[in-house]
Amino acid sequence: MTRSTRTSALVMLTPAVSLVGVFIFLPMLLTIWLSFQAWSTQTGFGAAQFVGLQNYADLLSPLSVGRDFRQASWNTAVYTLLSVVVILPLSVLLGLMVHQNRVAGGHVLRTILFSTYMVPMIAVALVWSKLYSPNEGPLNQILGWFGVGRQMWLSSPDTALVSVVILNVWQQVGYFTVLVIAGLTQIPVALYEAARIDGANPVQSFFGVTLPLLRRTLLFSAVIAVINAVQVFEPVALITQGGPANSTNVLTYYIRRVGIERAQGGLGSAMAVMLMLALIVVIVALFAFARQGEHEK
Repeated sequence: MTRSTRTSALVMLTPAVSLVGVFIFLPMLLTIWLSFQAWSTQTGFGAAQFVGLQNYADLLSPLSVGRDFRQASWNTAVYTLLSVVVILPLSVLLGLMVHQNRVAGGHVLRTILFSTYMVPMIAVALVWSKLYSPNEGPLNQILGWFGVGRQMWLSSPDTALVSVVILNVWQQVGYFTVLVIAGLTQIPVALYEAARIDGANPVQSFFGVTLPLLRRTLLFSAVIAVINAVQVFEPVALITQGGPANSTNVLTYYIRRVGIERAQGGLGSAMAVMLMLALIVVIVALFAFARQGEHEK
């Protein structure tokens, strides 16, 4: 690159890099700094007092804040795992169905699936709270037709988190189905014809052609699904408020409760840093797993 080209590239990149620095990296650095401080959100940054690793020690201690943090971490991990495990296979199944040229109205079905992702989560949460109503909710009424007793859904610690997962799957699966369809369109038809000539049946073609060539699409989908699941907040805040019995108290909601409602900004920042580090570890592990699979091939 010539000097003028480098200068032009720098000039064009400066606005975008500046926005990223101001709105992403600067808040991240501020959060990390606050995690080492005893600071109340009701005061200015000048009132923060350095306490070293005390906030992190509190999160790992047997105190109530430590117990609640570990419970929220566990709930977040379970919620994320269930969401990803259900969304990815379901999106592949729906993507294969919509992608088939023999399916009439495939474009309409694709639009309907993606439209669920466009609905604001607040509206989705309010509607599903009515669907989950133990008395007049349609879900219990449908189950009653088959002789299944009334389910408490959001009112029971055994089913509340799973109920929120179902809500998330309903909204997110359309978006990931579109991603899968985009990946399927990149697979050459000649590969399927060659597999058919070699005597492969549809199941063998799926595992021998489709799934390997969807590896990158599924990796991207898994990363986005994990990030979206970890950031869950609206359904918990609007429907369950972390209950019953802390069964849906996820980290984002607990950070908000500690950092804003209790005004413990330093402790809340430490939780946010722990969440960020855990998310980085999971994403790096996903990329490492995918890279290992490619090397084995």
